[in-house]
Amino acid sequence: MTLAHTGEFGLIERVVERLSVPLAGGAGVDMLLGPGDDAAVVRAPDGRVVACTDVLVEGRHFRRDWSSPLDVGHRAAAANLADIAAMGARPTGLLVGLCAPKDLPVAWAEEFSLGLAEEAASVGAAVVGGDTVASPVLTIAVTALGDLENRAPVTRAGARPGDIIALAGRLGWAAAGYTILSRGFRSPGLLVNAFRRPEVPYAAGILAAQLGATSMIDTSDGLIADAGHIAKASGVRLDLRRSYFELPTQMADSANALGVDPYEWILTGGEDHALVATFPPDVMLGGAWREIGVVREGEGVTVDGAKWTSAAAGWDHFRTDVG
Repeated sequence: MTLAHTGEFGLIERVVERLSVPLAGGAGVDMLLGPGDDAAVVRAPDGRVVACTDVLVEGRHFRRDWSSPLDVGHRAAAANLADIAAMGARPTGLLVGLCAPKDLPVAWAEEFSLGLAEEAASVGAAVVGGDTVASPVLTIAVTALGDLENRAPVTRAGARPGDIIALAGRLGWAAAGYTILSRGFRSPGLLVNAFRRPEVPYAAGILAAQLGATSMIDTSDGLIADAGHIAKASGVRLDLRRSYFELPTQMADSANALGVDPYEWILTGGEDHALVATFPPDVMLGGAWREIGVVREGEGVTVDGAKWTSAAAGWDHFRTDVG
């Protein structure tokens, strides 16, 4: 059965049925009114709402022959929830626009919706509404909402010389998985699955805010590229230390087999959605946070004091394709 058989409202009914997923730890949802009316109503206890949006296009961000619809749902939600976490906020809700070909199987849309709901539920959030429309290209637009819980937002503009640069999460895994898939392979599964479905350290965002992080960002486009946004906004130089990055055995072996420098994946590969933040030098890092460099006077991003000379600096939405 395809979307042409169910029609828009039949699809919406099927999708909504799959959005009720038990929340992690039995956490409450801020959704006061969900799908089914002209708009959703979401509680905003702080009085401020953190909001972001992201678009995934088939052929540029995902391929149906590489990823299951469940994986795509998790990935679409994670890309937005990570941005909320990077502001030091707690995610509360997702709004989803699904633009799909009429011949898309209904089962694909149903499983995709379940992936969205599961990822949102893992952080105590929910899919609160959205829209569907026919389109020749499968396109997914997600808007995420979050609550600052009376904390100041952690922006890109507060890093100061002498601050510690720290990382929470994995780097290079998704890029390694992409390279493996693009060469026609399907293993090692650990790396391939990292591309299909990122593991985001959501809780680290709130912890960073509580520890007094001076700046923070989600590394969706690659460490050097995204660290560069902090450097520019803060008017400083971020100096990364290559020795601080672990090189997992499977990544090292895969890089050797494919003839790739694994540090290209770590320093320039995107889609892992790790968090990078800067902290005052006297802060004791905790939880998932670990030091990877130091903020200095100057501009841009350096690795061991020198500019990274690779041609690749990170993901560029107008130059890079998945397929």
